[in-house]
Amino acid sequence: MGLRYAEDKVMIMLVILIPVIAGILVPLIPFKKRSHMEIFLEALVILNSILVWNLLIHRPESVFTLANFTGNLSISFKVDGMSMAFAGLVSALWPFATLYAFEYMTKEKNEKIFFTFYTMTYGVTLGISLAGNLLTMYFFYELLTLVTVPLVMHTLTREAILASRKYLYYSLGGAAFAFIGLIFVIIYGGTTDFILGGVLDPEKIGGRTNVLLLIYVIAFMGFGVKAALCPFNSWLPDAGVAPTPVTALLHAVAVVKSGAFAIIRLTYYSFGAEFLKGTWAQNVVMLAAMFTIVYGCSRAVKETHIKRRLAYSTISNLSYILFGVTIMTPLGMVGALTHLIFHAVMKISSFFCAGAIMHQTDKHYVHELNGMGYKLPCVFGVFTVSALALMGVPGLAGFVSKWNLASAAVESGNKIAYGGIVCLLLSALLTAIYMLTIVVRAFFPVRDFDLKRPEEEKDPNWKMLVPLFVFTFFIVLFGLYSVPMVNFFSDVAAGVY
Repeated sequence: MGLRYAEDKVMIMLVILIPVIAGILVPLIPFKKRSHMEIFLEALVILNSILVWNLLIHRPESVFTLANFTGNLSISFKVDGMSMAFAGLVSALWPFATLYAFEYMTKEKNEKIFFTFYTMTYGVTLGISLAGNLLTMYFFYELLTLVTVPLVMHTLTREAILASRKYLYYSLGGAAFAFIGLIFVIIYGGTTDFILGGVLDPEKIGGRTNVLLLIYVIAFMGFGVKAALCPFNSWLPDAGVAPTPVTALLHAVAVVKSGAFAIIRLTYYSFGAEFLKGTWAQNVVMLAAMFTIVYGCSRAVKETHIKRRLAYSTISNLSYILFGVTIMTPLGMVGALTHLIFHAVMKISSFFCAGAIMHQTDKHYVHELNGMGYKLPCVFGVFTVSALALMGVPGLAGFVSKWNLASAAVESGNKIAYGGIVCLLLSALLTAIYMLTIVVRAFFPVRDFDLKRPEEEKDPNWKMLVPLFVFTFFIVLFGLYSVPMVNFFSDVAAGVY
């Protein structure tokens, strides 16, 4: 038993440290060819993902403590249902994202520095997903900011430096608010461990319920900065100046999903849904999520830059997840987890399509895409599937997660949540407008458009196309066969995992 505990502890540390060490080694190893660096990184990333999945399949039951501080404070790791969902997502997407980045970065400078922080981000994100308590998650959450700031400023243009500065300021400010929540959980819970139902002690709370509700709202908004919750979302569109592999991970997997993941932990595992449900605090955070859903879609319709349009789409879709969280029921948690996973696949697919378009044609605006569907048929075919999925078309992943969220809202009996259903429907309409506008321009140009194909305007090579086809496959698979995953999320919400 002791040997198994030690093996599992080593495995958890390995999956976090391998990407971090690999990233540090990139600028230190004198690769003779660029292809050698690609093989080195891709092999280690794939190996790490295999180790992660082995860890998730043979899930250890114990909590692994790396370091003890005063009292009940410790850096600990645990593989529970929430960890399995987020770590599984990250480890599944990262090898394909890395493969895509190899081709995209051929036109960028300082590749080694880029891949240093890009690979380290993988390990840090796994640290967030495998955290066994709020303190550990907060530690890696802060570390995530530090390793992604250099990625945002990678091009070192004036816009990139300003964007990275804004991202840093917003993230540190949000973390400060989240830290207040951490302190109050320690004081009124006695532990920062993640326990479904929350850890707050009623005897310690006494007559301070409203104070703790206020602290929850503050912490929610703090973690909500990375989840691009209004009014703390302006850093996300600005971060689009970074290379597309960065923005795809910022908008689909690592940063923004870490913010949403942290809010799920805060709500269901620290404060507890029963403590929050039916209070003014629930109403405040739910209204904030609903407003952000509509705001993000509205701004996306007006935006003409491809990546900024997708960034505002991300702002809206992230609050789908937060809306599910704020319903504060098991079904709401299922809806939130479903959209957290499905949106990641849909959005990374659409962002990688946008990156491929810019990489192959150097076109950055929607009005420049007339007829491009005939010149880059594979890229725009994949983009069309992701667009339909984001709209919520039945048979694709987006429909399943939106259905779960709407069902949770109806089941809750919360009148404000009913308004959230209206926001979801309005969002679907606006999503159809801002996504299909691109598709229609690409495949149905004006009559006199010249369809002659310049040599450089063609689909990218296999390093970009393979990830796109894989993501498309899963968008369709999740749309047609989502029952096992939804059942797993139901078990997570019920405390089975």
